[in-house]
Amino acid sequence: MTYTLTFVAANNDLKIEQLNEIYQGQYEWLVADKAAQANINSALSIDEIKRHRETLAAHKIDIFCTPHDFKAKLFLADMDATIVTTETLDELAAEAGIKDQIAAITQRAMKGELDFHAALKERVGLLKNLPEDAIKRTLDDTQISKGAKTLLRTLKHNNIHTVLVSGGFTYFTNAVAKQLSFDNNHGNQLDIQDGKLTGNVIEPILDKDAKLAYLNHYAQEKNINISDTVAIGDGANDLPMLEAAGLGVGYQPKPLVADSILNCIIHTDLETVCFLL
Repeated sequence: MTYTLTFVAANNDLKIEQLNEIYQGQYEWLVADKAAQANINSALSIDEIKRHRETLAAHKIDIFCTPHDFKAKLFLADMDATIVTTETLDELAAEAGIKDQIAAITQRAMKGELDFHAALKERVGLLKNLPEDAIKRTLDDTQISKGAKTLLRTLKHNNIHTVLVSGGFTYFTNAVAKQLSFDNNHGNQLDIQDGKLTGNVIEPILDKDAKLAYLNHYAQEKNINISDTVAIGDGANDLPMLEAAGLGVGYQPKPLVADSILNCIIHTDLETVCFLL
């Protein structure tokens, strides 16, 4: 099987001399000084691509290795710290004045150091009695990640089915999915009564297994081979869907993801995914 190496530069100053440090072959420009590709006869190993990442880091160039004939038909994306710039639960905690406390738990959960269910319940429990107005303010302040709008427009133009899946909350996924025209969205549900958070999460809790289940569900529903799917995310609870998808992409990945996933966006933005399709 033939594979494709794709290189994307953050600063629009990509030079073939830089790429020759990795592979001396025939390159094709996708966008001059921004993105280029070359075909190779075998896939890179995770150890090889990690070494190449280190070599290219000084130039702020991302490297990817994908099957030459890859064609995406289904796209699943994590929301927090991927499609949006923040961890929305952490920002909600800022409204309660306990962001540092909750963010510390979030970081450990995203690194895979804590049980996701327990960590989610603990964090939401600390927000008991927070007014619903605080959730709306958090939503209003939530920023879409750079390149996300272009990526979603490109996916829709190419008739690729898009799904937003999050261990965060439907209060946010519904709004973000509508703004970016995702076809479907899924997340956890905050329990809100009398205009305040009760401190509970409505069961069932959507976790890493649920994200993988949604990947399989939509692939089966749309009669799409799993090898024709793309998944993107940043944390430990994204790993199962990233590893199962035809193309798993780590976005600003946590260490566990960077160590496990061949293709990671580290220096560039979400528009980079367009070059891989």
